[in-house]
Amino acid sequence: MNSLHDPLTLPCGQVLPNRIMKAALSEALGDARNSPDGRLERLYTTWGRGGYGLLITGNVMVDRTQLGEPGNIVIEDERDLDALARWAKTTEDAGVPIWVQLNHPGRQSNPLALGHTPVAPSQVPLNIPGAATPRELTPGEIEDIIERFATAATVCETAGFDGVQIHGAHGYLVAQFLSPLANRRDDDWGGDPQRRMRFVLEVVRRIRARVSPGFAVGIKLNSADFQRGGFTEGESRGVIAALAQEGLDLIEVSGGSYESPAMMGSAAASTRAREAYFLEYARTVRGLAGTVPLAVTGGFRSRTAMDEAIHAGECDVVGIGRPTATTTDAADVILARRADTLTTHQLRSGMRSVLGKLVDITALDGVLDLGWHTDQLHRVGAGLEPDPNRGRLATTVALLRRNGRGSFRRKRGG
Repeated sequence: MNSLHDPLTLPCGQVLPNRIMKAALSEALGDARNSPDGRLERLYTTWGRGGYGLLITGNVMVDRTQLGEPGNIVIEDERDLDALARWAKTTEDAGVPIWVQLNHPGRQSNPLALGHTPVAPSQVPLNIPGAATPRELTPGEIEDIIERFATAATVCETAGFDGVQIHGAHGYLVAQFLSPLANRRDDDWGGDPQRRMRFVLEVVRRIRARVSPGFAVGIKLNSADFQRGGFTEGESRGVIAALAQEGLDLIEVSGGSYESPAMMGSAAASTRAREAYFLEYARTVRGLAGTVPLAVTGGFRSRTAMDEAIHAGECDVVGIGRPTATTTDAADVILARRADTLTTHQLRSGMRSVLGKLVDITALDGVLDLGWHTDQLHRVGAGLEPDPNRGRLATTVALLRRNGRGSFRRKRGG
């Protein structure tokens, strides 16, 4: 039986020093040119000292005309190679691998950042009030995006990062291709589950062919998108079975989208109580994944739940997200038994009876809560301590300052 303390050797030969991963959180800390600067270096130096076995960055875009939100880092070429190299070195002294999460938002683009119509597999808007109708990608544009993922991965390796993770979850472009709701094409890129998974397979193959054998390639994939007629657990299992043959080093299981945000703390109380939201699904794909290790992210808070998942072999890596924004050394807290349970914070909107008549109060809660956690990352990036007592007003002002009137659309996680 394995334990949280045990190292994990990945198929590429890379060794994770333990089984606790800092999962991706969107930092929104890029400068005006969407480049990394000293704030990200401070944040990841802090996390590098936190005892984790692996750090995954927040979503990094592969096209600066297609941003998920203001402040996204973009990697299109080597123009920021020096800054990327400094970022990559932040965890070197601690001996912690750091992977870049590569992403394309598709129809989940931020309209304020873009200034034009988003693109997607099909001309189907998000089921969110005010969402723009995307333009359908041409086959040539699809090929260009695949190439962009591969180019970004090679730049990451040149900069000194240890691997990349393809963001295939939470309703972003890869997930849009997989979803029969978002992908209504009838060409080589859609029409049935096999053709809908072609995009993600091509992205993985292109990256794996361009990087060295020891450079890690992982993916974050939805168990389902929890929408009627959408991407199902059965289809997800089929994708995992296919991906297991493509030289991947880690499959991270998550779930939901910004239309049905299972990953944003909106799970039922009974689900939150049993912690790991997607562990039951992970059990059903262990055999399908073959030799590719599985990570599960979403809901883990107690050492007991983490220990049991690893001991039972239900997953190989435990991912922790939002708790790391305020407890930056969350892995060490668990591994050194400094606490039995990680402290969690959830910000909810005020005047609920009034606001509930005007807006989707659950959506507003989600925006405020993610904004509150982003504020904590910005504090650490500025050299400050997290502020667990930060209130709704300060969070709202910061959201408006960062994103303008688009603040109260559903925001991006990792």
